[in-house]
Amino acid sequence: MNPVEMIERKREGACLTSYEIAQFVKAVTDGSFQDCQLGAMLMAIYLKGMSPEETVALTMEMARSGDMLDLSGIQGIKVDKHSTGGVGDTTTLVLAPLVAACGAKVAKMSGRGLGHTGGTLDKLESIPGMSVSLTGEQFIRQVNQIGLAVIGQSGDLAPADKRLYALRDVTATVGSLPLVVSSILSKKIASGADAVVLDVKAGSGAIMPTLEKSLELARTMVDIGCRAGRKFSALVTDMDQPLGMYIGNALEVEEAIDVLSGRVQGPLKEVSLQLGGHMLLSAGLAQDMTQAVRMLEEAIRSGAGLRKLGDMIEWQGGDRRVAQDTGLLPKAPLVESLPSPATGYIAHMDTAAIGNAARALGAGRVRKDDAIDPAVGLVMKVRLGDYVEKGQPLLDMHIGQDSKKQACQALLDGSFVFAQQPPAPRPLIYEAVYSR
Repeated sequence: MNPVEMIERKREGACLTSYEIAQFVKAVTDGSFQDCQLGAMLMAIYLKGMSPEETVALTMEMARSGDMLDLSGIQGIKVDKHSTGGVGDTTTLVLAPLVAACGAKVAKMSGRGLGHTGGTLDKLESIPGMSVSLTGEQFIRQVNQIGLAVIGQSGDLAPADKRLYALRDVTATVGSLPLVVSSILSKKIASGADAVVLDVKAGSGAIMPTLEKSLELARTMVDIGCRAGRKFSALVTDMDQPLGMYIGNALEVEEAIDVLSGRVQGPLKEVSLQLGGHMLLSAGLAQDMTQAVRMLEEAIRSGAGLRKLGDMIEWQGGDRRVAQDTGLLPKAPLVESLPSPATGYIAHMDTAAIGNAARALGAGRVRKDDAIDPAVGLVMKVRLGDYVEKGQPLLDMHIGQDSKKQACQALLDGSFVFAQQPPAPRPLIYEAVYSR
């Protein structure tokens, strides 16, 4: 396949054939296209877009570029959830044990990636002794026995995406809708789940710049995922402020346990219940959302969800006592409050800057080989619409020995906007998207 001719065709707006896309992905994987040629193709796709048929073909070829996990050894419908990423977004640690406690099989593979805080794997690894590395046989056995496992992705999962993802970052093509869709869905399809619920964020801490773009992303992913032969649905949820009040690795585990124990209400619980409800619907375990949410709330009330989290911790080598005693989690040696510089209503938060401030303390990575301090992070004291007096704490900084405190404070300066009138309330969930 001549790469120049393929680039020219896409540059002129032609639809690539399934064969051409297969050859392109093969060239990505085996290195037969130069980086400059791949960059040119990515830019052509960014400028000209892709048809649904092209995007399905790209998604499936990227999924098949590495291991395709066979989860047929797990009895029942395997359900998964994927978030496009947010700040204080601890929903997996809440909904996965709740959904498993209601009888679904949650077979989840997560990545680490780069971001404001570590990924779900880093959060789990903040639990003493907890391992996120299981063999395929161990993974299947655990899900069959307790209905739940959250582990790291295989190193051979969608390798074509790894190379394209790195090039998208340096070629200004990150925001291309077909490239975003194929990147996310190829890994989910390769992971083997039967049904996936997507949590697409909208707001100042989201991957897409506007609500309209977030809605388009959710609708496109559901359409492409279902065209690819899997069951997909999505919720578009607000990220104009941190979802939970805790931002950090051990801190987010603590908040998830507080939600599962029934001690904490609020947006994190509400979004987790809605996402979990869609997972139960996808698994055929509830007739409608009202019944699904009722089942999940009963799993909180009875303690079944918290016990299921303890089961997973124990099966993966961790100290299950953490589910009852969060004092066993790592703690930062220093906690300092950030005082409000003004009096008024919280009218806006720069959620991305708040997340980056947590990363400056050591809660996240800039490079993949960066070490994470599981104990550090931020604990929010206010939400949008709250009235504060000058000097009142906006948040607490949990600071470690290697934390960049000044960089954290510099990012937080100006992250809060104050007004004399309360802002209009924002919906927590903008839209639910189902397959046609």
